[in-house]
Amino acid sequence: MSSNPVAETVASLMPTAKAELTELVAFKSVADFDQFPRTESEAAANWIVAALRTEGFEDVALLDTPDGTQSVYGFLPGPEGAKTVLLYAHYDVQPPLDEAGWVTPPFELTERDGRWFGRGTADCKGGFIMHLLALRALKANGGVPVHVKVIVEGSEEQGTGGLERYAEEHPELLAADTIVIGDAGNFRVGLPTVTSTLRGMTMMRVRIDTLAGNLHSGQFGGAAPDALGALIRVLDSLRAEDGSTTVDGLTDAPAWEGLQYDEEQFRKDAKVLDGVTLIGSGTVADRIWARPAVTVLGIDCPPVVGATPSVQSSARALISLRVPPGVDAAEATKLLEAHLEAHTPWGARVQTEQIGQGQPFSADTTSPAYAAMAEAMAVAYPGQEMQYAGQGGSIPLCNTLAALYPRAEILLIGLSEPEAQIHAVNESVSPEELERLSVAEALFLRTYAAS
Repeated sequence: MSSNPVAETVASLMPTAKAELTELVAFKSVADFDQFPRTESEAAANWIVAALRTEGFEDVALLDTPDGTQSVYGFLPGPEGAKTVLLYAHYDVQPPLDEAGWVTPPFELTERDGRWFGRGTADCKGGFIMHLLALRALKANGGVPVHVKVIVEGSEEQGTGGLERYAEEHPELLAADTIVIGDAGNFRVGLPTVTSTLRGMTMMRVRIDTLAGNLHSGQFGGAAPDALGALIRVLDSLRAEDGSTTVDGLTDAPAWEGLQYDEEQFRKDAKVLDGVTLIGSGTVADRIWARPAVTVLGIDCPPVVGATPSVQSSARALISLRVPPGVDAAEATKLLEAHLEAHTPWGARVQTEQIGQGQPFSADTTSPAYAAMAEAMAVAYPGQEMQYAGQGGSIPLCNTLAALYPRAEILLIGLSEPEAQIHAVNESVSPEELERLSVAEALFLRTYAAS
């Protein structure tokens, strides 16, 4: 890679990239303003505005999206008649979860064991830095050969759809010939990968009420209906004995045909405890990329410490349902809602509230942009061929863009390989991956422009 001028430029820029990512990670830009101040997200957005202006972008703007957050847009003109490429990342991040579980503070980028640790380093503040590195490398080696639009979302992790709605209301803004979503990741470090499918998702709150108020468990327990017990019954109904997801009426998609995920390797990547079995059936790839998956994200009930001997009158849970390509997320939402109501025992009162939804996505991997990316990745990763993988996570914007711009080619790359531990404590990014993928993106833009 070092004999390539673009690669040499990116290598020389890595200290700058680390300094910039350190600044960006320091913003606690969690787009849940009940948990973190809105000012943190606004400061991160303004940092990105300044970075784009420094790079010569025009029309740089903070977009106030309908969900109450801000996305950042900029346009970098290329040669007359050139193609237009949209580069996507998001600056909002997941909450740090248990801060005591972090070896080093979540919002301080820290180098350890050859990786850079901190919330958002891989997902997806590092993705924005990747775009900057690619563009800087091209500028230093003959110029950027395409028109570039950059969009950096402010609420992707919340699934509240602000940027999707904004794009639908301003369809000309993000129009492009090709879209590079910098929010996926290699199958593993050193194996260049494009993500060709994404599961969609729906998030739902369920609340169960059985009594006017809590009761003494000795005086009333055994006859008084327990809301927490009813909720446990409902949540258990969402899984078969082997752990497979069972939502009434929701069927499995066809088996996964592409890159396979070795079961032992998956156990290591997922840090499954010894003696604990994986759930579901079929190949690991089937289970995480091609089938529905329900997860109970949280339960509102009394904590163990301080609990009283009471029959609970009310209990709530937050449920996530991932749905594979071929399944309509809106239909899956209806089925989940009907299932929760049908499986609530004892005539308990049940309320459901959908709080987020995104459609699954499947890319056309036969398009010219994929050929250009394969060529670029072969240079950035000597001796490796580009692989196609699915991703169990959701990026709802992909479907919005595919619907708005049906002729656009959409590629998903990024820094979220298994060691990155995105969404968990001790998230990190491999600086080598950041370097190689920045080179790959730069070479892709050059190859694509010439195709």
